[in-house]
Amino acid sequence: METYVIIAVLSILVLVTLKNLLFSTVTQIELEKEIDPNAEPEETTVIREFTPRELSNFNGFDLEKIYIAVKGNVYDVSKGRQFYGPSGPYSNFAGHDASRGLALNSFEMENIRRWDEPIDDLQGLNESELKSLDNWEGMFRGKYPCVGTLVPDPQFENKKDV
Repeated sequence: METYVIIAVLSILVLVTLKNLLFSTVTQIELEKEIDPNAEPEETTVIREFTPRELSNFNGFDLEKIYIAVKGNVYDVSKGRQFYGPSGPYSNFAGHDASRGLALNSFEMENIRRWDEPIDDLQGLNESELKSLDNWEGMFRGKYPCVGTLVPDPQFENKKDV
């Protein structure tokens, strides 16, 4: 009798394990990999230039693709949708130049320029903040494809900073 109980318990454990392996609903999130921020970027082809207004469409809402600008380069961060997409912790950066926010390690919208403002010249950042931004840029270069560059919109280029 004892043998039957042990066999039944083991059978149940094996079936539960198989069920979890075959029918798991948990998705696996790619773990952050260590990236050398000083590494030379892979050779990329700039597909196009984006004005802040054009970039703002790539926010995960208006268009499925999610682009973020960092120090003048535009990166396709769509594969990191859980981070940059709607409801993600970095969603404020989607469709924007995230440079100042990354330098300040701040996700507040007050640190992110709107599409109808001139491109942020990053004035006022101290050495530590610029170093932080360089590290972020290295992470983006190593992890996401560069799809273009951020260029001023002539309509808003001469608008005074508020």
